[in-house]
Amino acid sequence: MSLLRSLRVFLVARTGSYPVRSPGAGTDLLSLQLSCAPAGSLLRQSPQPRHTFYAGPRLSASASSKELLMKLRRKTGYSFVNCKKALETCGGDLKQAEIWLHKEAQKEGWSKAAKLQGRKTKEGLIGLLQEGNTTVLVEVNCETDFVSRNLKFQLLVQQVALGTMMHCQTLKDQPSAYSKGFLNSSELSGLPAGPDREGSLKDQLALAIGKLGENMILKRAAWVKVPSGFYVGSYVHGAMQSPSLHKLVLGKYGALVICETSEQKTNLEDVGRRLGQHVVGMAPLSVGSLDDEPGGEAETKMLSQPYLLDPSITLGQYVQPQGVSVVDFVRFECGEGEEAAETE
Repeated sequence: MSLLRSLRVFLVARTGSYPVRSPGAGTDLLSLQLSCAPAGSLLRQSPQPRHTFYAGPRLSASASSKELLMKLRRKTGYSFVNCKKALETCGGDLKQAEIWLHKEAQKEGWSKAAKLQGRKTKEGLIGLLQEGNTTVLVEVNCETDFVSRNLKFQLLVQQVALGTMMHCQTLKDQPSAYSKGFLNSSELSGLPAGPDREGSLKDQLALAIGKLGENMILKRAAWVKVPSGFYVGSYVHGAMQSPSLHKLVLGKYGALVICETSEQKTNLEDVGRRLGQHVVGMAPLSVGSLDDEPGGEAETKMLSQPYLLDPSITLGQYVQPQGVSVVDFVRFECGEGEEAAETE
């Protein structure tokens, strides 16, 4: 009791009053400390609310802001979280937010591409696109067949085909003969992505790698331009249409067959498709001539090979009555050359 008595004396001397006591409760040290606290000090000692620090201006939760968020999401396909961050970073500017998203995605894609470089890419797709007198065949490879069936990968193949088509349309036409060309991986990667995309096809590749997490390469492309009097037959094995560009056909094998014809025939499309099927199935190395005898070395010459759909005759015997002359062809097989590269 002497300690409590001493404290009471101290309080009386300091404040001129006794500490407040709760009815029926003893005076403890905590009560004495609260009684002794100077006015206003309890506010300073109260637990402070925790704040979340946020970089950049905060996007308001108004209806217009939500509309902007949905619009950016639909246009770019990126997640709501990333779209919201883009709008907040760019102060609600939709166009700048879209640019910001693409730049960030490219950074992430380039980083993933560097880490995945060197991993085998045996799977993928062949893409065939025809517009007017120009036809292109492209190959894009990935690691697994699972990714080749992904919409994002198929859209990449579509973009590569469009970029190749744009490149061909800038080339000067040959007035009286057909023209054919090839683009290797490096040349293909350097082509512009197109009017609706920024950067090159290589940038689009990096974006796809960032989204899908597999190594991918733009393998190669071939293009053919023909004048009047020529026709390009085509065939893609295991064909499926592109999801957003109906003219693009996707598959695992593809062939273009260049034919010369003296007159426009109604069955040219069907004949061209059958010739393309033969090239895919029989894999000739050259066209040859109608005078080649079957057998021996002629087995690699297209016209002297047994016709795929009727082995009782040669392809030359099938073509002759059709009123067309086969002058050239291109054949792509997805992933071909990978085994040889591994052996070397």
